[in-house]
Amino acid sequence: MLIKRIRYIIHLFLPPSSWKMPVIIVSGILAGIAVFLFHISRASSYLSDDAKTCVNCHIMAPQYATWNHSSHREEANCNDCHVPHNSVFNKYYFKAKDGMRHATVFTLRAEPQVILIKDAGKNVVQRNCVRCHRHLITNYAMQPFSMQHYKNIESRLCWECHRDTPHGTVNSLSSVPNARIPLPESPVPAWMKNLNQK
Repeated sequence: MLIKRIRYIIHLFLPPSSWKMPVIIVSGILAGIAVFLFHISRASSYLSDDAKTCVNCHIMAPQYATWNHSSHREEANCNDCHVPHNSVFNKYYFKAKDGMRHATVFTLRAEPQVILIKDAGKNVVQRNCVRCHRHLITNYAMQPFSMQHYKNIESRLCWECHRDTPHGTVNSLSSVPNARIPLPESPVPAWMKNLNQK
């Protein structure tokens, strides 16, 4: 009974005999385009925690350069600060949602002149600041020296006081001269570049 149902459902999605070849060709073309787009967008790199992934879009170069010249470089990568850590599912859901927004904006060339973090991102970064620096915030030995930490921990964002952490005062390449930024590679295959040179 179950096998008959499965065969019936499969039969519903099969094209008529006269359409089989065009459907196979169109499906092959669409699959090829999908694989090509997956390859040139370096989609698999977004599953990692490598900070160089963030400069796949060259527009993020100032953020990468300023982080790379900060003390956070030794302890934290982009995902440590900008992605939730309460569950694996939430981490990859947030990365996918944020990544699709970034990809859409950059593909349509609609990125703003100055990149500012959205509210959802602010909340994530704030929680991660507190998560990583909990031992400093809750150290009662430091309480006489930093009462403001305890008063403001729930009402203010960490970077309201710590403005230069970790991206510096100015998010631009001029704020980090001689920055060694891994530039995005061209998606054009070598054989196609050689055609243009002839």
